[in-house]
Amino acid sequence: MLEATKIKTEIPGPKSRALMDRRRNAVSSGLGTATPIFASEAKGALLTDVDGNTFIDFGGGIGVLNAGHTNPRVVEAAKEQLDRFTHTCYYVTQYEPYVELAEKLNALAPGDSPKRSFFVNSGAEAVENAVKIARSYTGRPAIIAFENAFHGRTLMGITLTSKVDPYKKSFGPYVPEVYRVPAPYPYRCPAGKDCSGGCQGDCFGALEKAFVSYVDPGSVAAIIVEPVSGEGGFIPFPDFYLRKLRELCDRHGIVLIVDEVQTGFGRTGKMFAIEHSGVVPDLVTTAKSLGGGLPIAGVTGKAEIMDAVHTGGLGTTYGGNPVACAAALAVLETFEEDNLLARASVIGDRVMGRLRDIQQKHPDFVGDVRGRGPMAAMELVKDAESRTPDKERTAAIVESALQEGLLLLTAGQYGNVIRTLTPLVITDDELEEGLNILSRAVDAAA
Repeated sequence: MLEATKIKTEIPGPKSRALMDRRRNAVSSGLGTATPIFASEAKGALLTDVDGNTFIDFGGGIGVLNAGHTNPRVVEAAKEQLDRFTHTCYYVTQYEPYVELAEKLNALAPGDSPKRSFFVNSGAEAVENAVKIARSYTGRPAIIAFENAFHGRTLMGITLTSKVDPYKKSFGPYVPEVYRVPAPYPYRCPAGKDCSGGCQGDCFGALEKAFVSYVDPGSVAAIIVEPVSGEGGFIPFPDFYLRKLRELCDRHGIVLIVDEVQTGFGRTGKMFAIEHSGVVPDLVTTAKSLGGGLPIAGVTGKAEIMDAVHTGGLGTTYGGNPVACAAALAVLETFEEDNLLARASVIGDRVMGRLRDIQQKHPDFVGDVRGRGPMAAMELVKDAESRTPDKERTAAIVESALQEGLLLLTAGQYGNVIRTLTPLVITDDELEEGLNILSRAVDAAA
């Protein structure tokens, strides 16, 4: 076992337990937490709690730390900007890091047409603004989203999101003119087909039928899609499906919004997951790993669409904060200088290989292994025949791994999917030890 992951105390340790007691009297009980520990410091792919226990981080702050905890370039860039100024509000006084970051994202986003970018604070805000921009450009009200989608926790975000508990429960009524259609999911095909050999695209017909049964295509401003469903269970949209979606949007004058909040910045082995399909979106939303741990998000898209909004129609007090912009520029520099996309592919191959080994060892309850690059997951079921989701076994695996020094996160409509969001700077030894702990935790749950 790596020295770094040796557990010094029972988890949670006494200091974490004491902080948890304080939290109960100070923090809203509506705020959920995945683990009962409190962080003290973190670097690369390792996180140490207040009791001195160090964990291999396969959660990455829910996909925020592709460039690693306290990345040296990010820390230095943020410090330098802090010494100059922390805030002006870009609406009041502009600054160069905002413009430079927009230039870099415009160049990185798929497609050759001129682009523009706009920055906010979070992925949910990026989604909200992408919808506003699409509606302004088209003059249409309706938005189409998919099953298994997650697009944030604002009112528009939860309306687009496809999971009631905990995201939507008790928060209605929701935003009008949002329509939902089935998403490809080979392991649980929404069209009732046998897609064990891969998605056959039968579920695409449900989208076309929506234009007959639910909404006139001439009223649809945008279709929003995650190239890989994130919170929904790490389910990749097939490339051919995304290409058909592009063709459908072109045919009806609909804006295609690609939500890369979790999939972006190397998480699938490409800078943006949509690149695997060759599809050029109209608008792209980004956040999470863009800021290397600092809050920043953006909308990048075709200039004619982004510029359709009247002056003053887009704005935010903190969006594109200068310190966050400096950090984001350092993240992009790290990807280029350290060749993190190549590293992502290596990590993805190793993770998928080990997950398939685990599935082969436990075919009775590891129902599916899937993903794209290092954005990988395995779905746990009660038995291979019924495919009944097994949330309890999934939770037991996560808890067992935590006790051995591995941070894991779940996903999926039923909380029965274990996902990997390891920082792309993880060392070979850390990755191997993390996968060994995961394997032992699955064995223990058999």
